[in-house]
Amino acid sequence: MASHMVDELVRAIGDIIGAHGPAVNAAQSYAPGDYSIYFFLQIAVILLVCRVVGWLAHRFMGQPQVVGEMIAGVILGPSLFGLFFPEFQAALFPKETRNILYVGAQFGVGLYMFLVGTTLRLDHFQSKAKSAVGVSAAGIVAPFLFAAAITPFLLDIPGLFAEGLGQGSATLFMGACIALTAFPMLARIINERGLANTSLGTLALTAGAFDDAVSWCVLAIVLATFGAGVGVALLAIIGGLGFALFMYFIGRKLLVPLGHAVEAKGELTHGLLAVVLMLYAMSAFFMDAVGVHAVFGGFLLGACMPRGLLTEEIKRKIEPMTVVFLLPMFFTYSGLNTQLTTVNSLSLLAIATGILIVSIAAKFGACWLAARLAGEDNRTALGIGALMNARGLMELIIINIGLQKGIIGPTLFAILVLMAIVTTVMAGPLFELVYGRKARERGELGALGTEDPDDAHASERLAAGPA
Repeated sequence: MASHMVDELVRAIGDIIGAHGPAVNAAQSYAPGDYSIYFFLQIAVILLVCRVVGWLAHRFMGQPQVVGEMIAGVILGPSLFGLFFPEFQAALFPKETRNILYVGAQFGVGLYMFLVGTTLRLDHFQSKAKSAVGVSAAGIVAPFLFAAAITPFLLDIPGLFAEGLGQGSATLFMGACIALTAFPMLARIINERGLANTSLGTLALTAGAFDDAVSWCVLAIVLATFGAGVGVALLAIIGGLGFALFMYFIGRKLLVPLGHAVEAKGELTHGLLAVVLMLYAMSAFFMDAVGVHAVFGGFLLGACMPRGLLTEEIKRKIEPMTVVFLLPMFFTYSGLNTQLTTVNSLSLLAIATGILIVSIAAKFGACWLAARLAGEDNRTALGIGALMNARGLMELIIINIGLQKGIIGPTLFAILVLMAIVTTVMAGPLFELVYGRKARERGELGALGTEDPDDAHASERLAAGPA
């Protein structure tokens, strides 16, 4: 009797994680309650792993929390967790439940881009545009030239790109991936390394912003032309461009009363916060609906928000939940799609190494050369090149969009994830090696920043500071 009760209890506990819905082309389907059970468990595991790996990355590698979370996402995927504990990983993250994570990931990364948009100061960039044009141009032209050289070879390898994808679209996508500089991560490094308000920091930040803008515009073109015919492409191009123009010329004026309302009340009230989130949701919906991507809608809305108390309150009330809770979902969803085991031959390993070398040469090398030609000394030019080589979360966003839209396959996705992580991890230490260490010895820079490692995105406020 007792053993039977124990057996029943064990069976009941084991049945908690499982499908309880009626059969739909399978033995069983998932009932609504199953999804909530999985979601709560998945979130608990995701937050735990992201915090632990983030702490370890900061403690032993000197990396910000967000870099550790990028690595944590890969750890939770099939490349590590799924490789050593495949049944456990499949039970924790069954394919049927990943759509819930996908929605949370898209919501979070869209909000993140909205927050990045609120840090954008066009006057700050315009004041330094002339001095940064050479570095920025080199950081754009060289990656696209390198992409044009390697893409024909990559197209001949099955599984890297979608079947039928034209060489032009493939080249533009690869060029955008290589040209990207993670603007928020760059701001973080500049602040942490004591470069705020220095000519080197401002130059790198300005050039990085331009390179980011070009990469995102090119991605929008690729997305617009990669679809179900001319009509879809025209809808994306006209809809996306029309929304951007509307937000710049009209939207900014329509948002001014919102800024005044926050100033008058002295805070972003719950009612006004609801308005902000509604505007974000509608902007993300529109850009998704026309065939571009929700992140563009979030970024454009953030860039057009009135500066002042409104943007300060938005960051204070939205940023913590976005960074701590929502972004780890994006990293995990990205990691679940990263199968490093697909790079399973010497030829693919050589391709991965080649893409990494090309990516570093195209950004670090080209920006170093441009800075030297502009008259900078070798040490400063090397520092600029090291800073411009960081790609971070922005790279993951772009390649996830490419995978979701069917532009690239899982193998190329895994290779580009590796490239994003390696170039991001190396940016800070490389800068210290080529510039920071000697500059501190000479008293040109202060001590390394001592910010809370948890506040991984706080330095994005640097972009909103005075020029």
